[in-house]
Amino acid sequence: MKILGRHLVAELADCNIEFLNDLPFLEQVMKEAARISGATVVKTAFHRYNPQGLSGIVVIAESHLSIHTWPEYGYAAVDCFTCGSSVDPWKAIDYLKEVLQSKTVSARELNRGIPSENDEIIAHKTGAGAVSTAAADN
Repeated sequence: MKILGRHLVAELADCNIEFLNDLPFLEQVMKEAARISGATVVKTAFHRYNPQGLSGIVVIAESHLSIHTWPEYGYAAVDCFTCGSSVDPWKAIDYLKEVLQSKTVSARELNRGIPSENDEIIAHKTGAGAVSTAAADN
């Protein structure tokens, strides 16, 4: 694979249920998780469900962090997708585990990128060379 990024998929269980339904708190915590990981926050979008639960995304210059909560189960699903070598998504997960008071965490890391015979980390293209094949065909 020609690796463009790292994608952490984390299950945070046995969390503080009050935190999982507090939109202002979770938005701030997610932005701080991005900052701690070394990422640059671009924008956030959060939504509260009725009667409970939240979904939110922090768009970062290096990709995104997202969270989906089920307060009734004390559970949060978290994704940290980062590109480049300056961001450490594990720092974001460690921070979220601590702040949400999760007693049980399971996380997996996936490499994201272009299928190929050999594994290699590749850099992002910039400028005109970054136009995708699909966009060039239109």
